[in-house]
Amino acid sequence: MEINSVKEYILTKLDGLSSRLTYHKKQHTLDVLASIEDIVANEEDVDEKSAHLLKVAALMHDTGFLEVYMNHEEKGCEYAKEWLPQFGYSKEDIDRICGMIMATKIPHNPKDRYEQMMCDADLDYLGTDNYDKIAATLHKEWIYYGFVNSDEEWLDRQIGFLKLHRYYTPYFVKVRVAKKQETLERLEAKKAALD
Repeated sequence: MEINSVKEYILTKLDGLSSRLTYHKKQHTLDVLASIEDIVANEEDVDEKSAHLLKVAALMHDTGFLEVYMNHEEKGCEYAKEWLPQFGYSKEDIDRICGMIMATKIPHNPKDRYEQMMCDADLDYLGTDNYDKIAATLHKEWIYYGFVNSDEEWLDRQIGFLKLHRYYTPYFVKVRVAKKQETLERLEAKKAALD
């Protein structure tokens, strides 16, 4: 199986995402795909087929936002079942892809190491220098959809989320945890200064 035709198909579908999705947009999908490629290159014993299915899951994981915000993972699995057979994916392949998509649902509950890789790739930015820039796009999206009503509420939610979040793959534990901890401490200091 080659990835290019299915990638082109899915990315064309993602052109239909609402402009109100300032975080969950096509660029996020491309970032998650790049993170999956990074993990696959640095984790041991990822077979070629699993690596391919991970890439397809990365491309598919937020397609549900084309129709719904809440429970978009389930809708993304519906799309996987509808779209992927035409590219030669078996029911077993699609079930694995759906497992990886569902693993990104918060709170995370990955069932195997591939689902863990998907979780890490989806929230890669939490442990990078891009946290502030990317988090600002999510903040804007959440304000629009009414998930937060103030900067203080946003800060509290981010601190709580960073405290609960964990990276699973040995590679991301090594390269992302320290920076994520720095970000958490910086946000906690910001909150303390406001209190």
